[in-house]
Amino acid sequence: MHLYTKIYEFAATVGAFEGYVYGKKKLAAEELSNWVQNIVSAYQHLPPDVKEKFQTSLDGTLGRAAGSLASVLGETHELVTKLKTIISGPSVKSPDDFQFKKWFQA
Repeated sequence: MHLYTKIYEFAATVGAFEGYVYGKKKLAAEELSNWVQNIVSAYQHLPPDVKEKFQTSLDGTLGRAAGSLASVLGETHELVTKLKTIISGPSVKSPDDFQFKKWFQA
């Protein structure tokens, strides 16, 4: 698989995950376990120089997803801590902490 395809697939998966868990009052951890493991595994298979280019954006997206999970499953739940292993920046304040700084905006 071409590197750009891997990056796209990873980003799409993380974005879909964030959207899926956002604002939920009930989440079944067993249903999300494979999804989280696939996200972590895909991240680990990307080259370090590539991850460096999008890490800040990932920290925001995955930070909000982890915050959504933590609000339902608890901050110390295995899925939350697993996601946090690939977040390197400061924690987002809440799952609603959206900063609209897109590359295509002036």
